[in-house]
Amino acid sequence: MNKIMFEHYPASKLPEDLREGLEKDAKVRIVIEEEPKQLQADDTDRFPGFKGFPSIERQPMSIEDTLAAIRRIKAENRPSVSAEEAVSRIRALRDEWDD
Repeated sequence: MNKIMFEHYPASKLPEDLREGLEKDAKVRIVIEEEPKQLQADDTDRFPGFKGFPSIERQPMSIEDTLAAIRRIKAENRPSVSAEEAVSRIRALRDEWDD
C-alpha cells in the first residue's frame, strides 16, 4: 500500500472543502493512503500461487446438515483427551522446533 505524507503543508493550498474550520495561515500534515481493494474470490493477482487451485463454491450448512454432522462425529466415539494430555502434546510438538 502506498502512503504519501506532507508535513507543514500550508492550509491555504488545500481545496476549499478541506480548509473548512482551519485558520488561513495554519500548517497541516497531510497523509494520503490508497484504500485497499476488496479481496475477490477470483483475485489471483494478489496471490498468484493459488492460480492452479480449483475454485470452490462454499454454501452455509443447513441446520439439518449441521445436526447430522454432529451426530456422525459423536457416533465415531473418539476418546476424549484431558487438558493435561492436550497441553503435553502441544508442548511436545512445540519442542520439536527447538532441537
